[in-house]
Amino acid sequence: NPTAGILSGDRLRSDITVGSGAAVLLTSPSASRVFQMKEGEAVFAQRFEVAAGGWLETMPEPLVLHRGSRYRQTTDIEVAAGGELFFSELLMPGRLARGESWAWDALRLEVSLHGGGEWLLRERLQQSGEELKSLAAGAGAGEGACFANVVMLSPRLREAGEWKARVQSLHGGGVWLGLSQLRGEQGGWSVKMIAPDNIGLKRALKELRCLMSDVLPRLRSDPRKL
Repeated sequence: NPTAGILSGDRLRSDITVGSGAAVLLTSPSASRVFQMKEGEAVFAQRFEVAAGGWLETMPEPLVLHRGSRYRQTTDIEVAAGGELFFSELLMPGRLARGESWAWDALRLEVSLHGGGEWLLRERLQQSGEELKSLAAGAGAGEGACFANVVMLSPRLREAGEWKARVQSLHGGGVWLGLSQLRGEQGGWSVKMIAPDNIGLKRALKELRCLMSDVLPRLRSDPRKL
């Protein structure tokens, strides 16, 4: 992650390729903070390519937007047929210890997934802090609500097995979870989660990894981040 934080005018780019037979877990040492901006915006573009027989897991620490910040992030993922993916991104409402939440000016998060020669997913989160605050309130969460976006892709997931009901059972106890199957025959799934706080969100993500490890053995690794 960027040392100290992300400032107005920053242009960041990351390109990562996972070869056949390789297994990679990407994480970050701390939360990525986006500081207040008098003008302009910050942009982060990341691209991942996974070859057939490759495994990629991303598990960064949460994104934390300070008051008055403007941030745009694009994620492009290309997975060859037979490749596997567990992509996650986490969002916090702001610096809660300073009484600052949902106070950013602009946020845009885009994810595009291309697998096996076809588009599987294209989505964009482009909402103000107040709009996301209303969404969190609708889920019964308050000022500290945190969000997670997870995309899973593997030939092992082409058919929904017992794991689907186990994942859906994570919904409840303050955590809201939605599970949707992606188009195509690549075994893609989208998971959305809202939790009352960062601890609850990471606990739910840890439980998700644990439940899916029977189907996706690479998730048995311990990232020591949850």
